[in-house]
Amino acid sequence: MGAADQRHFDRLRGAYFPPARNLVAAHITLFHQLPPSCRDELERLIRRPSSDTPPPEAMLRGAYSLGYGVAFRVESSALLAIRARIADHFHGLLTAQDQGVPRLHITVQNKVSPGEARALLADLARDFRPRPLVITGLAAHRYRGGPWEPAFARNFRGVRT
Repeated sequence: MGAADQRHFDRLRGAYFPPARNLVAAHITLFHQLPPSCRDELERLIRRPSSDTPPPEAMLRGAYSLGYGVAFRVESSALLAIRARIADHFHGLLTAQDQGVPRLHITVQNKVSPGEARALLADLARDFRPRPLVITGLAAHRYRGGPWEPAFARNFRGVRT
């Protein structure tokens, strides 16, 4: 995300995510689990589109319930198209969870009681207005049994015409 959006959603996660579970910065998940052996191939695969693709347009559409948490819905056909190209490339290696088309979102609260989640949802939804969301690049992280380790990040450098 862009710096201002990143700060905003990191602040929300810091305020509402259980600290013991807040192990990674705010993000939009495109894939939950790719095989570790694909890391170098994934980096090569996204290097080209990130170098000549403009940042994908995206809209923040509102907060919604995760049952035990709250997330903000993200709408971006361009980001989904990039994800589809990656998914096609790794066809046969994707987990069942990653085989479908994801509902893009940014989680700001998870693993809390349903009542706590409902209260936050009502609070966040009260003054929300849909707005553009800045997407600056793609990143991959490696899960290390608790902490997440950044594997690589590539910013979109193409120019919108």
